Amino acid sequence: MAIDRVFDVLAIVAIVLPSIAMAEEFIVGDGIGWTIGFDYQDWAKGKDFLVGDKLVFQYPVGAHNVFKVNGTGFQNCIAPPQSEALTSGNDTITLATPGRKWYICGVGKHCELGGQKLFITVQRKSLAPTMAPSQALSYTSSVNEITAPIYQLLMAVTVTIASMVFL
Repeated sequence: MAIDRVFDVLAIVAIVLPSIAMAEEFIVGDGIGWTIGFDYQDWAKGKDFLVGDKLVFQYPVGAHNVFKVNGTGFQNCIAPPQSEALTSGNDTITLATPGRKWYICGVGKHCELGGQKLFITVQRKSLAPTMAPSQALSYTSSVNEITAPIYQLLMAVTVTIASMVFL
């Protein structure tokens, strides 16, 4: 029946869309970008990296690169083959799986002497956000933008009303 399909579509949208909308994009190093002489571990402190989030490494083309490495490569600043380097100057990495992630610059001694390396732990995305009720109704800095918890509430109400009307 067509009404059942409408309800199914609304339910899928209510579940999937908030996950997409809630992904965060992190500019590694914020305004400094990906460079030598910056404490990336300090930058990462207090940030929650979740599956689906993105890291963006920004740097002048040719000055740096980005390698994803393992823990040993990170500790010893061992870069993989040059063919594995990200070199666009605006490299975006989607955090697709939970766990530890290590990144280094393979140019010269940027990792060893310049400290150009980043270690993060990516967490699974929870299905239900955990926040205080006062946070659930907060607005973002943009007046016209609704935060994800309010969006989820609106979608839940929409699905509930649609199920009452169509069923």
